[in-house]
Amino acid sequence: MVQNPGVGRKLFIAFNYTFLIALSVLCLMPLVHVLAVSFSSSSAAMGGLVKLWPVHFTAAAYEYVLQKPQFLRALTVTLERVLLGVTLSMFLTILTAYPLAKERTRFRWRSGYAWLFVLTMLFNGGLIPWYMTIKSVGMLDSIWALVLPGAVPVFNVILLLNFYRGLPKELEESAFMDGAGHWTTLWRMYVPLSLPALATVGLFTIVGQWNSWFDGLILMNSPDNYPLQSYLRTIIVGQDLTMLTSTDLSLLQELSERTVKTAQIFLGALPIILAYPLLQRYFIKGIVMGSVKG
Repeated sequence: MVQNPGVGRKLFIAFNYTFLIALSVLCLMPLVHVLAVSFSSSSAAMGGLVKLWPVHFTAAAYEYVLQKPQFLRALTVTLERVLLGVTLSMFLTILTAYPLAKERTRFRWRSGYAWLFVLTMLFNGGLIPWYMTIKSVGMLDSIWALVLPGAVPVFNVILLLNFYRGLPKELEESAFMDGAGHWTTLWRMYVPLSLPALATVGLFTIVGQWNSWFDGLILMNSPDNYPLQSYLRTIIVGQDLTMLTSTDLSLLQELSERTVKTAQIFLGALPIILAYPLLQRYFIKGIVMGSVKG
């Protein structure tokens, strides 16, 4: 029988709600401040007058960033990169994690393969051999140069294989008794049950692909092939004026470096902000609890 909570319990619940609401507000304030600065005038932003609301509202910074063919091309490259990279990475991560989650009695060389993957997290051949390898296979200046080198993130593989190890073995045994093979068991049982882990790994992959800029600068010889983050860094941070027209230069004089950078930050974070609510509902625990009945 459920009893009415006492005074202490009510105070504890009220304190928890108050604390979590305050913590949420503190987490949102920096983003709100960035958004306010991006919509403020140059003088207000440079004078430090902007707090949580735009001062002398203007969308000139977004006009400068968005109304550019180079920006649209870079956005297209990034969307293509995210689509191909996330799809390929998730597929290969699932195929890699499934066999590595088995016991040594069922997969004899599992430990050797697992250590081989872990070593790639600790050691690498260096930047020059990495570049020369990609160049030797003819992937420079192509979308595959941004997708294939990081198609199997070992950290995500480890997260997923540990989740697979936590699934009840009776589920797999029952599937084998019904005549299913490894391929059917993986896609019809393991994958549906691992939606929380896949959502987490997928979010990590989306964020990594969207925010990556260094490989675009190194592997793309033409600025037309830059992903969005590489393009924005070249224009804003690097101040590469060769990619600006006379109209852009006149508009840039009416803006401040701070307003343009904050507009860049918000545009770069916006897709992740929109994607997170779609994935967070899978961040739950105990999805397989009670799935095996004794």
